Amino acid sequence: MHGSWITHLKEALNKGLLPPGYYALAEQPAEEAWPDVLALEAADSEFSTGGWPHRDPGAAIAVAERPPQVSLTITAEAERVALKQRTLVIRHATGDRIVALLEIVSPGTKDRKFSLDRFVDKAASALRQGYHLLIVDLFPPGPHDRQGVHGAVWAAVDGLEAARYRQPVDKPLTLVAYEAKDAPTAYIEPIAVGSLLPDMPLFLDAGWYVNVPLEQTYMQAWRGVPERWRRVIEGG
Repeated sequence: MHGSWITHLKEALNKGLLPPGYYALAEQPAEEAWPDVLALEAADSEFSTGGWPHRDPGAAIAVAERPPQVSLTITAEAERVALKQRTLVIRHATGDRIVALLEIVSPGTKDRKFSLDRFVDKAASALRQGYHLLIVDLFPPGPHDRQGVHGAVWAAVDGLEAARYRQPVDKPLTLVAYEAKDAPTAYIEPIAVGSLLPDMPLFLDAGWYVNVPLEQTYMQAWRGVPERWRRVIEGG
């Protein structure tokens, strides 16, 4: 189910959601760090500094004109600041440089403190290197992430603000997009079990994003699950 969902997300992004020059790949980061996915990058200085003035924004949306439609937006007060499963990596064709990462949290991400700490370290490392993130956490908080995965990640980014964040009891699942910049911004959408998944922003540059169709691609992946395992997943 996880692999299929990643595939459908990749297809949706590559079929017109991403602006010209951008593409999505399902990649397997190495055990220890996000930067290992940099192996595909080519040496090219033309786009090394990025910046929308040098690129066609295409279908990308400007935050200044249309802020992401989420329930909560918080910006870190401090400086800006996983995984043995496939991650959706967004790259720019010039130099094949990474601009963003999309991660679907699995039970193994948060079943042990060690696993969660490793995920958090990699997420914080990605933000420090300027990679935007979209994290889909469809599992309730557990003993190691009492405020959800976002609470754990934000503690590594901005400990003061993280201490104030509380996962809504009636909405224990979390979708969160991180805009990587000197003071990262988190766009948070808590959701309840059984709710439709809203589109979420995936940032390609500071101030620019595309909306990712989570519900549509999730249902495409679900339709591919064998009936035998649908019954298991649904408790039947």
